[in-house]
Amino acid sequence: MAKSLLIISRQSPWSGPGAREALDIVLAGGAFDLPIGLLFLDDGVLQLAAGQNARALQQKDLSANLQALPMFGVEELFYCVDSASARGLGDRSLDEAQPLAAAQITALIDRYDQVITL
Repeated sequence: MAKSLLIISRQSPWSGPGAREALDIVLAGGAFDLPIGLLFLDDGVLQLAAGQNARALQQKDLSANLQALPMFGVEELFYCVDSASARGLGDRSLDEAQPLAAAQITALIDRYDQVITL
C-alpha cells in the first residue's frame, strides 16, 4: 500500500515558486493514485482567495491547477481558519477546502505517513 502524503503550502501565490511547486507535487501524486492531502497554512491560504489578478504581477494563475485537483483524485484539501482570518479572508469556505482550526492541524498531520512543507 502506498504511503500517504500531506503537502503543507505556506507561501502566497505571488511570493515565489513555492506555491506552484506544492501544487505540482500534489498533482503528480494524484496522477499516481498516491493518497495525498493539501493543507493551506499561513500565507498559503491566499492561494484560495477569489479574484486574484496574476497577470498584474506577471505571474501564472494557480486557480486552474487548484480546480484540476479533483480530476487527479485529490479531494483532501484543508485550510487553517486562523490563517485565513489573520489575512482578512474570514472563516468562510474558500473553494472546496475544508476549514480547520489551528488546534486540529496536529491531528491532520498525524493522519499522514509523510509530510512536506513548502
